[in-house]
Order: sequence, then C-alpha cells, then structure tokens
Amino acid sequence: MRKILLICTIAILVFACKSASTIPAAPEPVSNAPMTKLDKTSQVGMKGNWQITNVSYPGSDYIKVNSFNLADSKCFVGSTWKFISNNNKGNMTLNSPNCTAFTSDITWYVNKEGQFVLKILDEGLKSKKVKTGFILGVRNQTETSFELIDKINVGNNPTDVVYQFQRVN
Repeated sequence: MRKILLICTIAILVFACKSASTIPAAPEPVSNAPMTKLDKTSQVGMKGNWQITNVSYPGSDYIKVNSFNLADSKCFVGSTWKFISNNNKGNMTLNSPNCTAFTSDITWYVNKEGQFVLKILDEGLKSKKVKTGFILGVRNQTETSFELIDKINVGNNPTDVVYQFQRVN
C-alpha cells in the first residue's frame, strides 16, 4: 500500500506548472479610465541587462516546472533579460545549451503592490493584443540582483519558484 501511495505522490509531483493568468493591461493612459499605479523605484532599479543565475524551488529533484509556459525552469538558468523602465518593454533570450533556444520581446512593469507583471509577446503582436501574462513577486532587490517569485501549485500545495537575477554589463 505504501508503494502505491508513494507512486501516486510522485506522479502528482512529476509535472507541476502554472497556467498563464489574465493580467491587467500594461499601463497606458486612457481618458476616463484609472491608470495602473506603478512602483517606479523598483522599475528603475531593474532597468538594464540581467541574467538568471539560479532557479530554485522545494522538491526540485522530484518535480518538473514548465516556466512561463515556455520551457523547463532549469532552461532559464543563463537566460538574458533586458528591461527598459521608461517604456516597460524589453526582451528575453533562453540560451541554455541543453534546451531549445528562444528569444522574445516582452512588456513588463512593477505595480504598486510590488508585483512584477510580465507579458511575453508573440512575434508581430502588440502588448494590448496579448490577454495573458504572469504576475510574480519581487524580493531582495539591490543594485546588482533581485528575485522574482512565481507561485505554483504542486499536489494542492502552494510552492514558490525563485528566479535569481544578477546584473550584467
């Protein structure tokens, strides 16, 4: 009986992923509509070129996380990100040697609750046409590093996936 329970538990943990969320549109001034409040200090601090140096989560030896509906979370280690804070645009490139290469433009901002809001843009699409995206927490932000925290559900237990960013020149 224990073997069956262990096998069932492992089967649940093998694939944990988070589906894309419907997110508020990137802040755009629209007459007679409230504008999303931004955390400008956090945004300006993220301006520039960054690299993900580590992706971690509890149980990482037993579960596989499909990050941003793109690739295994470990494929994001070494990925490069460019954040432009004055227009909330940028790009990201997955370049891990054991994973499929991927490059995309992004739009992003940090809202007043300190959440990082991200849209990955398909080629030729403008941000306002993309209805889904990702909302992550921001933690431990310094001049040279910060963490983005994604909440996923693993076996009905909330789990944090932590993406560690380091500034690059």
